[in-house]
Amino acid sequence: MSRPHVADLPPPAVGAQAGDGKGGASLFRWLDSWVVDPRDEAADPHEVDWVRVVPFLAIHVAGVAALFTTWSPFVVLFAVGFYAVRMFAITAFYHRYFSHRTFQVSRPVQFLFALLGATAVQRGPLWWAAHHREHHRHSDAEGDIHSPVVESFWWSHVGWILARRNFRTKTELVPDLMRFPELRFLDRYDSLVPLLMIPGLYGLGAALEAWAPGLGTSGLHLVLWGCLSTVVLYHVTFCINSMAHRLGSRPYETKDRSRNNLILALLTFGEGWHNNHHRYPASARQGFLWWELDLSYATLRVMQGLGLVSGLRPVPARILDERRSA
Repeated sequence: MSRPHVADLPPPAVGAQAGDGKGGASLFRWLDSWVVDPRDEAADPHEVDWVRVVPFLAIHVAGVAALFTTWSPFVVLFAVGFYAVRMFAITAFYHRYFSHRTFQVSRPVQFLFALLGATAVQRGPLWWAAHHREHHRHSDAEGDIHSPVVESFWWSHVGWILARRNFRTKTELVPDLMRFPELRFLDRYDSLVPLLMIPGLYGLGAALEAWAPGLGTSGLHLVLWGCLSTVVLYHVTFCINSMAHRLGSRPYETKDRSRNNLILALLTFGEGWHNNHHRYPASARQGFLWWELDLSYATLRVMQGLGLVSGLRPVPARILDERRSA
């Protein structure tokens, strides 16, 4: 199927399309993720493209290395704050906005949070939304790309991300998002954001070392702790796929095995109310009851008061009544 609305973007790298069997296309994909490799569709569903995932593995190595460096209250607070901002961008925008369109925003705000989401290094907004929409179509059945019921815990947690067949952005699933050239650009060249983020972190750390040495950081120090924050963000996010379909309560009888999990809800700012979400994914709110803490929704409410977002879609009374009568 052809990709709509891409005529104004340069074509994928022609020399990488055929694949030379030696990782040629994979190398091109480090910079241009829309490069076509015909080996993808023919690959075994579990085949890993190891050349392509080298940067993903390198972030893990750098994150582990941070644990062997010195620490200071500043770098810990920085890592936590960096995690929080990006977790909100993933949960509220990559998930609730781009994947499910549960509220409305202006085009500048849309791009700003797409950019912030890209700093989480979880690919571009179109790739993320397309794969998530596919997950909802086939949740915990054949065709679900990261089900811990159909596949293993490891596969649902991280294996599917590494698989060659899941690399392509399935643009046919996100025609609404394909209308925006800035989102297409950000998705196609998603590596640009982390590539710019690393020298940005280094520069900030070096400046703080010179101007505020009492904070106890440096350029390399901040890069490593930024990577540690990213690794934690990765695996907490991935736990929604691997654990929120295994551990927790099921107040709603859904066709899948999604579950509500308080600990995951706290760590992911509300995403752990996963059974709620699978019962009614059209709502901007995933903690349906007052005591189900949903920090992403609370933040969206504040943003709505400031005029930054609008039209937060509520949970219908019939859905709440269904739960009360269960």
